[in-house]
Amino acid sequence: MNRIIVKTQDGNVKISRHIYGHFSEHLGRCIYGGFWVGNDADTAAVIPNTQGVRNDVVAALRHIKIPNLRWPGGCFADEYHWKEGIGVRQDRPKMINTHWGGVTEDNSFGTHEFLELCEQLRCEPYICGNVGSGTVQELSQWVEYCNFDGVSPMAELRRKNGRIKPWKVRYWGIGNESWGCGGSMTPEFYADNYRRYATYARNYGDAQLYKIASGSNGTDLNWTRVLMEKASRHMDGLSLHYYTVPGDWAKKGAATEFSEAEWYITMRKAAHMDELMRKHGSIMDEFDPKRRVGMVIDEWGTWFDVEPGTNPGFLYQQNSLRDALVAGLHFNIFNNYAERVSMTNIAQTINVLQSVILTEGLKMILTPTYHVFDLYKVHQDAMKLPVYVESEASGDLPAVSASASEDSDGWLHVSLTNIDVKQEQEVKVELRGLTLSPSIKAKGRIVTAETMTAHNTFDKPDTVTVKDYSGVSVSGGGLAVTLPPMSVVTLDLA
Repeated sequence: MNRIIVKTQDGNVKISRHIYGHFSEHLGRCIYGGFWVGNDADTAAVIPNTQGVRNDVVAALRHIKIPNLRWPGGCFADEYHWKEGIGVRQDRPKMINTHWGGVTEDNSFGTHEFLELCEQLRCEPYICGNVGSGTVQELSQWVEYCNFDGVSPMAELRRKNGRIKPWKVRYWGIGNESWGCGGSMTPEFYADNYRRYATYARNYGDAQLYKIASGSNGTDLNWTRVLMEKASRHMDGLSLHYYTVPGDWAKKGAATEFSEAEWYITMRKAAHMDELMRKHGSIMDEFDPKRRVGMVIDEWGTWFDVEPGTNPGFLYQQNSLRDALVAGLHFNIFNNYAERVSMTNIAQTINVLQSVILTEGLKMILTPTYHVFDLYKVHQDAMKLPVYVESEASGDLPAVSASASEDSDGWLHVSLTNIDVKQEQEVKVELRGLTLSPSIKAKGRIVTAETMTAHNTFDKPDTVTVKDYSGVSVSGGGLAVTLPPMSVVTLDLA
């Protein structure tokens, strides 16, 4: 028997809505062919759009209450020069996307287009600045261009390009993966550069910046220690990147053709996020015991081999029930570390890696991962409730994980995952501090399927979707829950 205790009266930390953030890089078909219809009159006539942005994509992301969107990278950020992406589109210089496929980037999607997209999505923009190949002045002027409402060269340039009022962009990344594609720096060198660049990223009026330092590549604890020791008082967030890769980097494994053994390897590697957050969080606590600096996991997700016949540099992969369970595991971990985690961003939103949306011309489908975002959106800005989990084993892993919250309307939400491929799991949920009447009804929704490789296609878009869940009842003052194999469930109680 699995046992979960939810401490309903001990909630004192808000689960930031920004934990459910997204990432959009100039990579493959994420921007072009994903979000952006662009200047092609023939394409724009076929695909409904508003100012070049696909209407169906906007509607889908607004449904899951997308809180923020990170852009323009990723590795692309540290070769991107923002002034090449403003002004008359046909006059913008072209460049080579050296990181992702060696394709021509025509810069038709730049600052104005991105911020228009965020306004349509009703989400916060998160801009990642160029530290690897850009200058301090370049980043400083980008902030001024976006945020200053007075008289200055950059504010006047923005007005000339059609935007009168500033956007007041709050979230700014100071470089990306500076240990690797963002400059191959040592932590000491980057810490000095971070302080320098961050100094000139100014606050203008009430546009107060939230500055995010480029953090560790997963297991590099020393990077976190050096950054916290040398630069923590200058930062608001410190990033962490970690991808769930079932194989090695040369042979990662297929997205929809995999064995039961590969399923469990994937779950084990996804669960490793908990250890990483505990270890990096412990170092952060040494230098920041009040937890002012947020942990920002602004790249996470599964990474498999690309789909056969697609450009290897476009990182296009399908998305199966396995991805849905990885998302559920991650969200439970993030929710349970809400006192330190201020933001996370799945990589990436459309057509790249663990996408929530796939597009093909006029067609659009929602992936199993999308539906898990839909299940967990109830936790956004709700109060975290501590959970204690005793779980049966599935292989060498706990079968069940959980997180819980209470929202401002008094609704209690409990999210559960069962990673077991074959066995359903009976779970007793004790809601400590709360007395339930037998007449109380708990409602729920579930994401699951009959096979572990189940996924949605353009011909069969609803193979894996959200369904109503009835496997819960009030028992002994708590909840008796039956979790089907390979399932993600969210329960809601008034």
